[in-house]
Order: sequence, then structure tokens, then C-alpha cells
Amino acid sequence: MASSVLPYPLFDADNHLYETEDSLTKYLPERYKGAISYVQVNGRTKIAVRGQISEYIPNPTFEVVARPGAMEEYFRNGNPEGKSRRDIFGEPMRSVPAFREPGPRLKLMDELGIDRTLMFPTLASLVEERMRDDPEMIHAVVHSLNQWLHEVWSFNHQDRIFTVPVISLPIVEKAIEELDWCVERGARAILVRPAPVPGFRGSRSFALPEFDPFWKRVVEHDVLVTMHSSDSGYSRYTSDWEGAGGEMLPFQTNTFRMIAEWRPVQDAVASWVCHGALFRFPELKVAVIENGSSWVAPLLETLADVYKKAPEGFAGDPVEAVKRIHVSPFWEEDLGALADLIGEDKVLFGSDYPHPEGLAEPTSYVEALKGMSQERQAKIMGGNLARLLSL
Repeated sequence: MASSVLPYPLFDADNHLYETEDSLTKYLPERYKGAISYVQVNGRTKIAVRGQISEYIPNPTFEVVARPGAMEEYFRNGNPEGKSRRDIFGEPMRSVPAFREPGPRLKLMDELGIDRTLMFPTLASLVEERMRDDPEMIHAVVHSLNQWLHEVWSFNHQDRIFTVPVISLPIVEKAIEELDWCVERGARAILVRPAPVPGFRGSRSFALPEFDPFWKRVVEHDVLVTMHSSDSGYSRYTSDWEGAGGEMLPFQTNTFRMIAEWRPVQDAVASWVCHGALFRFPELKVAVIENGSSWVAPLLETLADVYKKAPEGFAGDPVEAVKRIHVSPFWEEDLGALADLIGEDKVLFGSDYPHPEGLAEPTSYVEALKGMSQERQAKIMGGNLARLLSL
């Protein structure tokens, strides 16, 4: 495996592990044992959440996975032939130990030229939305997953792999308890879904004052809040247009949903300032991961217009507040334009390895930075994230 040797250390903001079948259930309390199960459907293993089979992740065992970077050509040149996702993914591969365990992953990182990385779970992205009417169950399943993550990967493996636990917010006291538990065990970053928070009386923004005790504790712990692409529940809104229900299916073509693909993160970031949490807690460190950056300029333009018309609705300049958020753009986007817009100190390299949507060779991300000075490249490819984690 040949990777470019770069003159500065790489700190990847977006690597993934593939969970085992017991990752969500091993530590579940007895009363929730039936919440997650694996079932056979026409000879294929599927995950069932509360008895409902989910197709959100077609192969939830991850025994066979798409090859890393399988979609690079698709993102580089589009899909002029109209191939199916299966054809775009190409020949799958057997999952290897490096996708499942930290020891082999370190060796693979050495081969790939990655010095350090944030490590995100994969299966976790389906949990919260499918339990949205049972907040206590959400907290129980999330804690079970975090226990498994800590046992298998730890939250800090040799100061190189920083596994990111999930924090769900429905019950603020439980969220704080989970945050404390994770930080006590070495977590340097947490994953908060870019979505409204489900609750006993319906959903609401995570940036409303009722969540201030949680954000205050985040600031006290000095941990990074990552908002990683997830199932944010927006299929409910697109279904209103399409006349049918159904869960989000990220690997099936749906052009109407593709139009609004980044609406969840745009709304989430807007919520940070419209509902005031970034003003009440200016010390918060927030990074948007695996959501690209195409939403940034339109959102800033809209916020500037709203601020001009209704400054009394904000506790400060929303554009300047949003520019404090760090963004990990996709490699095929205009990274120079993003750096000029929000500042090079706010841009983070993320390869999404080993997902098919990511890069087979993470170091090739630097090709999108051609024309930048080595100093600017070094910040984006690792320096900015190291600073965020105080490393």
C-alpha cells in the first residue's frame, strides 16, 4: 500500500470503525434486551430496532464491506452512465481486523501515513432516530455502545486513536452523566447528532437554554463537540412531499432527498446561533464532520441577511459566531474558497476512511490543497485538530 509521505503530521478528523454484532447489546440492561436484535431475511442478516427491521445500513454485521474509496470516481466525475449504487461500490471485501480493532488499525495507519485520528462508530448513526419516542431507551442503548467502545477501542489508544463516544441529549441529567463517564475514561471529543433532540414532549433544539447545564459541563471538560453526519430524521419531511413514509436509506437513489441532503446540518448550525448556545457559551469547541461544506456559504449569506433585518433576534453577530465552528470539507470541494471564507484555522482534513464515500489513500486529500503554502496545508491536514484537542 503506497501512500504519499508528507512533510507534516496528519491528524485525520474522520476515520471509522466497524462495530461487531454485540456492540449495542453487550451492556444493555435486562429491561432493554429486546431493543436491538439481528434477524435473518432471505439468508441475509439484518438489524431490527424494537422489532422493526432497518435497511439504513444494508449489512449491519460488517463482515463484508465496500472497499475504501469505492466511490471516488463517482464524486470526481459524477455518474453519467446512471449506474446503481451496487455497481458504483464494485466488488466488496471481507472486513479486516484493522476495521475492528485498534492494534491492527495502528499498523494500517502507519501504512496509510496517518499519525493520529478521530475514530467514529458506524452503526451508531441509526440508533437515536429509531427510538425517538423512548428517551430513556436511547440513553440506555447509547451508554451500552459507549461501554463497548471503551472496552474494545478505549477513548484514547496510545495518543493516536481518539475514539469518539456518542452523547444523546433527551434527558439533560443523563446526558451530563454520560459526558462525565466518557471524559473520566479519556474521551477528548464527543459526537452529538445534528438533529432536533427527541423528548417526552416532542423534539426541540439542542441549543435552547434547557440544555445549558450540559454545554456548561462540556466547556468545563474542554472537550470537542463533533456533529457527524447521521440519520437526522429528515425523511419525515421529504415523505410529506413524496406521499409515503419510510426510513432514511442512504444507499438508495432518491433525487428529491439529495436536493436537501445537507439541510440537517445547515439547520443544526443555524440553531447554534438562532437559539443562542454559541453566544451563551463562546468557549464551546464545535466541529462539523462528514457533512461537507457546500452549505456553509449559503447559510452565512442567509444569516447575514436575517441579522441585517432582525439584529434584536440574536445575542451577537451570527455570521462571526458560526465562523468559530470548524468544518471538515469533502476532498472534491473547493477547499481554498472555504479557507478564505471561514479562515484556514477552521478547516479540518477528514478522509472518511474506510467508508466507500471516503478516500482509499487519505494522504491524497492534500491534492485538493495545491496552491496553498505548506504552512496552510499543515494546519488543515492536522495542526488545527491537534490544537482543538489541546495536543
